[in-house]
Amino acid sequence: MAELANERVVYINGEIVPESRAMVSFRDRSFKYGDGAFDMTRTFGHRIFKLDEHLKRFYKSLKYLQMDPGMSLDKMKEISEEVLARNLHLLGDDEDYWVAQRVSRGVEPVGGDIHEASEPTVVIECTPLPFKARAHYFRDGMEVVIPSTRRTAPDSLTPRAKTHNYMNLMIAHEEARRGNPNAWAILLDVNGNLCEGVGSNIFIVEDGTVYTPEDRYVLCGVSRETAIDLAEAAGIKVVRRDLDLYDAYTADEAFITSTSFCIVPVQSFNGIEVGDGSVPGPITKRITDAYIEFVDHDFVAQYLKRLD
Repeated sequence: MAELANERVVYINGEIVPESRAMVSFRDRSFKYGDGAFDMTRTFGHRIFKLDEHLKRFYKSLKYLQMDPGMSLDKMKEISEEVLARNLHLLGDDEDYWVAQRVSRGVEPVGGDIHEASEPTVVIECTPLPFKARAHYFRDGMEVVIPSTRRTAPDSLTPRAKTHNYMNLMIAHEEARRGNPNAWAILLDVNGNLCEGVGSNIFIVEDGTVYTPEDRYVLCGVSRETAIDLAEAAGIKVVRRDLDLYDAYTADEAFITSTSFCIVPVQSFNGIEVGDGSVPGPITKRITDAYIEFVDHDFVAQYLKRLD
């Protein structure tokens, strides 16, 4: 491995360079049109989590977009591990990274047609996880707001591919946070059912059973699948089905999964308290404890110690 740098390094188009030297053209199609895909995992105690599963999903996203990254999945994994290894010395003992892979269709040539592009732009990078900014969600639970913006219909652009075109989710999230800076947006799908939020999947609990939306309408998160597997292994029934606002408002518990949060309790939907208001609820706590044991890392404590 090359000499360690005093700033984070990033892989871009065949080179590993300091972040300050990693440049993407303003004519890149991902910048101009959102014409790209990405995936990201995180580390637990500096150990990368389910990289194979994330890369498998990433290459499915690329296949859907008909985008060739110019390297095999195994090579992408090798470079991801190298980039992480060359950045770990910059982390504190109780800090962790997001590890992301990003591919765009490439740079649109000057005077070229919209259908033309150069070689794909390939970026692999690490970003410190925002523990301090998000710690309060683990203490207080998430205040979920359902914005008026609906999730893009799967017959227009499938949510199952993780693309750089995030405007649908960003507009919804900004709408939710205008009324409440701590809000977390969960969108409805085109049929009026609970769908997903920015990088996050929703679950509700009723009478000891866990419910989550149908796969067709959401990005099937790796953290989501991990929570489902752990719940089922603990004897907790998990059902995928349509869920509407009635289900949310009358739920006993609710929680959200994501790469960074792993699993975090929901305190309210549109200001309506979930269950008796205690967070986390007993089922959420059981799954969270199983998650902590599975990754051999107490991510809840890792967040909570950042509270002022």
